[in-house]
Amino acid sequence: MEIIHLRSRKETYLPWRTSQDISSLPLPRFIVIRLGKRLIKVVVWNPYLGQTRCIECRYSHRTINRGWDRFCYALGYEAKNSCRNLKFLRFIDIYNGEQENEFDWYEIYDFDSGSWKTLDVTPNWLSLFGSRGVSFKGNTYWLASERNSEDYDDHIICFDFTREMFGPLLRLPFDAGNRDYVNLSCVREEKLAVSVRHRQTRETDIWITTKIEAEEVLWSKFLTVDTENHLLTSERFFIEEETKLVMGLELNGRRETFKIIGVEAGYFTEFDFGNGVHRDYRAHACSYVPSLMQIKQPPAGRKWKHQSDSEKLRYDQNKSRLVSLEKRAEEEMRNPVDFLSHCLRL
Repeated sequence: MEIIHLRSRKETYLPWRTSQDISSLPLPRFIVIRLGKRLIKVVVWNPYLGQTRCIECRYSHRTINRGWDRFCYALGYEAKNSCRNLKFLRFIDIYNGEQENEFDWYEIYDFDSGSWKTLDVTPNWLSLFGSRGVSFKGNTYWLASERNSEDYDDHIICFDFTREMFGPLLRLPFDAGNRDYVNLSCVREEKLAVSVRHRQTRETDIWITTKIEAEEVLWSKFLTVDTENHLLTSERFFIEEETKLVMGLELNGRRETFKIIGVEAGYFTEFDFGNGVHRDYRAHACSYVPSLMQIKQPPAGRKWKHQSDSEKLRYDQNKSRLVSLEKRAEEEMRNPVDFLSHCLRL
């Protein structure tokens, strides 16, 4: 298996072998572009076809301390017979037990209409802000927990791009402690995989799905990796079922290393990519298979469709509330005591 590191794009591509038809393989990629602390735009990119499309966000929000982005993003598609209409989800959900500081805003961009729409979502779950979801057959899954629970990442939740709604919380096959590392991944476009690295035993258990439906997910334990001497806490890991390989990109300080563990063969190897270019930025790894999915382009000269009066009202209300919270956060960060309180609420 060949591993290609593109230093300029800070990504590692893993070309998987596959017997599937190329048109059924993963979605195009997207890149969030910022200038300083401001979000500028999102670029959806199909590198195989050389197609791109820029999405102008309705509100260019400010990131918080050291550039952390509290929004989550996901690209998926609506299945219409044999057609696939791309959609882009963007949301923020601030919940810390203080009602005056709680806020959520879910919106979706439709590539066909070229317009944004606010979604009616009443979340009963929590996920880490800025967490990266896993795309699977046009939908996106996130690690999550019950909203008022003290447990962490003990469920997954799926956003259905066809119905434009979240499904129920789906229980993971284990109980993770609050100091364990839990990560979600995808095995090609066929299965989901989840890993939990136990702090006490330094072992990593990996489970893969045997059944995935809207309201039910069944899991089977794939393997256990002894990672005591080979730290594996990557937020995005990869497995190869046939050869029982486990891979992940690790960040130790500013040093970036891609690690490969052969469980049955009993070997370990790593690729050292050196120090990152900046302390506030880190490399990300993703599996990539060429896709023939077309990125529909908007009509020339049109940015987005005219908003209805009700949608404009909802947008104005959400924007006003978010601006107020951003200003309050900036004021708190100027005061060391308030800044510590702010960090504890994240």
